[in-house]
Amino acid sequence: MGLSEASGPRDTQALLATTEAMELRRRDYRVERPVLDQEKLEELGHWGLASGAPQWRTWFQCSHARARALLLQHLPVLAWLPQYPVRDWLLGDLLSGLSVAIMQLPQGLAYALLAGLPPVFGLYSSFYPVFIYFLFGTSRHISVGTFAVMSVMVGSVTESLYPDEAFLQDLNSTVNHMARDAARVQLASALSVLVGLFQVGLGLVHFGFVVTYLSEPLVRGYTTAASVQVFVSQLKYVFGLHLSSFSGPLSLIYTVLEVCQKLPQAVAGTVVTAVVAGVVLVLVKLLNGKLQRRLPLPIPGELLTLIGATVISYGVDLKHRFRVDVVGNIPAGLVPPVAPNLQLFVKLVGNAFTIAVVGFAIAISLGKIFGLRHGYRVDSNQELVALGLSNLIGGIFQCFPVSCSMSRSLVQESTGGNTQVAGAVSSLFILIIIVKLGELFQDLPKAVLAATIIVNLKGMLLQFTDIRSLWTANRVDLLIWLVTFVATILLNLDLGLAVAVVFSLLLVVVRTQLPHYSVLGQVPDTDIYRDVAEYSEAREVPGVKVFRSSATVYFANAELYSDALKQRCGVDVDQLISQKKKLLRKQELKLKQLQKKLKKQAGAPLMGLAPQQVSTENELEDTAANDQEEAKAPDASTLRALGLPQPDFHSLVLDLGALSFVDTVCLKSLKNIFRDFREIEVEVYMAACHTPVVTQLEAGHFFDASITKQHLFASVHDAVIFVLQQPRANPASPVLVTKL
Repeated sequence: MGLSEASGPRDTQALLATTEAMELRRRDYRVERPVLDQEKLEELGHWGLASGAPQWRTWFQCSHARARALLLQHLPVLAWLPQYPVRDWLLGDLLSGLSVAIMQLPQGLAYALLAGLPPVFGLYSSFYPVFIYFLFGTSRHISVGTFAVMSVMVGSVTESLYPDEAFLQDLNSTVNHMARDAARVQLASALSVLVGLFQVGLGLVHFGFVVTYLSEPLVRGYTTAASVQVFVSQLKYVFGLHLSSFSGPLSLIYTVLEVCQKLPQAVAGTVVTAVVAGVVLVLVKLLNGKLQRRLPLPIPGELLTLIGATVISYGVDLKHRFRVDVVGNIPAGLVPPVAPNLQLFVKLVGNAFTIAVVGFAIAISLGKIFGLRHGYRVDSNQELVALGLSNLIGGIFQCFPVSCSMSRSLVQESTGGNTQVAGAVSSLFILIIIVKLGELFQDLPKAVLAATIIVNLKGMLLQFTDIRSLWTANRVDLLIWLVTFVATILLNLDLGLAVAVVFSLLLVVVRTQLPHYSVLGQVPDTDIYRDVAEYSEAREVPGVKVFRSSATVYFANAELYSDALKQRCGVDVDQLISQKKKLLRKQELKLKQLQKKLKKQAGAPLMGLAPQQVSTENELEDTAANDQEEAKAPDASTLRALGLPQPDFHSLVLDLGALSFVDTVCLKSLKNIFRDFREIEVEVYMAACHTPVVTQLEAGHFFDASITKQHLFASVHDAVIFVLQQPRANPASPVLVTKL
């Protein structure tokens, strides 16, 4: 016991000594390696193009494993359904599917009105596409079906191509609703088929990245503007007004003006019905929020409101006594498939592509959010195929284009949904309603559906708070948000999206034209180089300028890059070259004049000349010979010999780490930089180029006898070390004496 106690302090001291020694060695730790230019780097790393069979050959290889992989890739249900843990997940999926179906019923009826169609077609669109997505989708939590933004986009198409004015009857100038609805259903189903074809085609060619051009501020600004469009479109049902059908730019403004003009004609019973239904829905949502932790399932406020409103409407006879518009006939059973009218495709191509992109953008953004939250992968290309098949097959069964709903997806997740089984359960529940229970809602007031839509817009209308957050976070994104919102409000949904995408891409180009240019200095006792304007301790290496751009150099900013480089170097390169060429021309002209005088003198006879004239001729010959020798001398054309100011640096290092690709304009600009700076006796080097950039430089024949790979270095520090190791022919050139 005593021995161990005595040895304790000695062990501690030994351990401390060892630790101190390790700390000293760690302080003196250095990594030394040779300076690497591009040629040495390629030789050391055995650089070469990857060999192997061309990629296209693998596309046509056939095997059992490849066929099985393709089947599981395009029909994901075969991969996860056999491994489905029934005991763990079935109850949650059943409850989740039931909850989503309860929401799907009123939203399907309401969003069909947004699309300008009879409400029953909203139920069809809540059944077929949902079940198809169950088979082909990869996201486990999104709820596919009717969605407000998609519905209002469809409604803008149906109301513009088939307005009410086109179906007026000659006798009493009333609208033939049956003919109008039939034409609009045919149009919406053809639109759904075309949207599905676009999405499936884009998915099969792996064009899922197209959604990356829709940034988050753009999508949020667009959906906010769409929610305003939805709100305005429901005012006619809230006030019981009959409005004209406006389409194209400023249609929203015209609709608001007409609502204000016809407001005295509002039906009191309709307004009261909408207000009461809206208040009930808001109160139920507030109650669900308060009791969220105590309730196993949220209170189905929308379903209860629909049932109560239908019962009251039937008992009180709101339609005849108070002139409240009701849903009307809802046929029981499913409709047979109908081939789309191909002649309509020509009119719908532009709108179909816009709807396809917007629908996919909303679905994939929500799908990736849930995938990251629950730890599974969502395949963007397969999502395109799944959503496209949902719209394609749904269109054949007279559905209109669908996407996924944020509110239903959140309910599906929060109520215990684990897989697409929840979607299949909700679609089967909707099927029961279509077959047996749909006709019970014939007396449902349209004002209640309008109130349901408006209350559900709360989430999208709250996106107006993005203006405040983006103002402090990123004002460029705020500009994208505002331009998208204003363009969508003024120009309608299709043109607004096109303007937003073009503006966003142009803004990217403008931002690359205005990058951050910087002159780099070395941080003391490191091989790290940072902007001398931002790091006070960073010091420029004497005799060496290191220049960097924060963006790639291409045709749009190559000239700006060259101008910024010459400006940051502190030397008027163009003026210095101009002065040098001017002096050289004067020198050459003087030499030619002397040569002409010599020729004249040589042609004249020397007989009879005075001795003074002969001596003058000899002086002229000596002067001409001296001028010729000076012109032939290598130092005769230097800045110092010409009496011009020399730059305070002898080498320029271009940090090209930000260069992601090279185009022909970039190649020419880099060659011009080499040429111009060599004219003022500054050697140029390049550093930190990525391998694809080096390959593109080679393909563009950038390297030649004057510019070799020895001018290209693995890092800025390597280039600086190499430059300082070179002997300086010009004694006026500064040499580094500080420690690197």
